[in-house]
Amino acid sequence: MASHENFDLAHLGGIELFTPKFEESLHFFRDILAMREVARIGDSSYLRCWDEYQLYTLKLTASDTNGVGRTLFRATSPEALERRVAAIEKAGLGHGWRDPEVGVGRSYEFEDPDGHLMGLYYDTEHYVPDELDTPALKNQASAFPGRGVNARRMDHINYLASDVNAAGEFWRDVMMSRESERVRLDDGGYGAWWFRFQQKSYDVVYSDDWTGERGRFHHFAIAPDTREDILKAADIFLENKIHIEFGPYKHAINQTFFIYVWEPGGNRIELANAGARLILDPDWPVVEWSQAERAKGQAWGAKTVPTFHTHGTPFVENQEEIDAAAMRGEAYKKPEKDERSE
Repeated sequence: MASHENFDLAHLGGIELFTPKFEESLHFFRDILAMREVARIGDSSYLRCWDEYQLYTLKLTASDTNGVGRTLFRATSPEALERRVAAIEKAGLGHGWRDPEVGVGRSYEFEDPDGHLMGLYYDTEHYVPDELDTPALKNQASAFPGRGVNARRMDHINYLASDVNAAGEFWRDVMMSRESERVRLDDGGYGAWWFRFQQKSYDVVYSDDWTGERGRFHHFAIAPDTREDILKAADIFLENKIHIEFGPYKHAINQTFFIYVWEPGGNRIELANAGARLILDPDWPVVEWSQAERAKGQAWGAKTVPTFHTHGTPFVENQEEIDAAAMRGEAYKKPEKDERSE
């Protein structure tokens, strides 16, 4: 039965994404997805979806690599923040408090068991639109862009993990998030695990990283208004030479309509529309899928693209060859060293 601690987290608050192609990645998010740049500090651009109440959605940072930086999550109250901080410290994964920064008050920094860097906060800065961005309707955060993909809000984040079981147990037992769905492997472990904070069907996901590396990024998802927006986005991506990895299609798990692309910096981004599916029952039981059931593919039968468990960021050595082998249905084999050249 659900307890008050199961509702200590409100939502995913903000994501830092690293890119080695800053200007091209900025063009993708700002001009193609129609996110608005609200600040530029050092090597980072702060961008927002048009109906986010907070100051920013994404912190895009120039780097010599790609991948995810610190992910922020908002607590539902100061008391909820203190409860989760105490649990994280007891688990030995806390880094300590950080001073207020762009858009948020003080935050508590920690990491999950796989080494992903995260932060919890409560105090936040609400976005105040200027004259150009004032909405016609006072019950939305800013004006509808009316261009590109029209990204409305951030939806969820998916991490690759070397140990899905350990990461999932952390979110279930320490963060007190409720499970929505999971995939049980034949060996008894989990291949993927979905967690929810409130009435959405999921906010945080962990997927098995077939490379065995720790701390890599799978994707984060942005929600437009409708499924038709995702179909239109596919044409926009095609015209702008953005690599479409998978979709448009419908997931079996959680039934999200989706498209996955690789933005110019190599990070996977999903456009996701869950339609009308909410989980209103606070005690809704976790839905478990077997490995055989997942092997049947997505909702309408298409098989999951093989690069889903190999392509992640930051790239591992020989990332392109690993992805190519996966697409051929083969396990990647490292070339043997020529001892004569040593």
